[in-house]
Amino acid sequence: MDGLKSRADVIVIGATNQPNCIDPCTYIDVPDEVRQLVILRIHMKSMKLAEDVALERIAEDTQGYVCADLATLCTKAALQCIREKMVVIYLDNETVDTTILNSMAIPNEHFQTALGENNPSALRETIVEVPNIS
Repeated sequence: MDGLKSRADVIVIGATNQPNCIDPCTYIDVPDEVRQLVILRIHMKSMKLAEDVALERIAEDTQGYVCADLATLCTKAALQCIREKMVVIYLDNETVDTTILNSMAIPNEHFQTALGENNPSALRETIVEVPNIS
């Protein structure tokens, strides 16, 4: 965009109902597999993963996922792990036992479940409903 200068600590957020009228240089495309892997690593850096988790494989399986979709995927997988451990966590205590916290690692099956629950944003427009004609 002509006439704009870079400036630190400024975030611009906008919305429109006419996306075709926006300058094409502001468009951010759907991340490719390499960028998705970077995004997954950023979202999972503070979470413990089980040994069977391969973020590279998850990045392959998330074609059409944008950053928000990947964040939701990671959150859903983590929440599923927490739900599993809720039976051994005593809610009356102010803190959670460290052995329970250390045993919490997000397995691949939680990512696969979350993948089944999410539709990628970039592909939502291409989903076709097949009518029941029987």
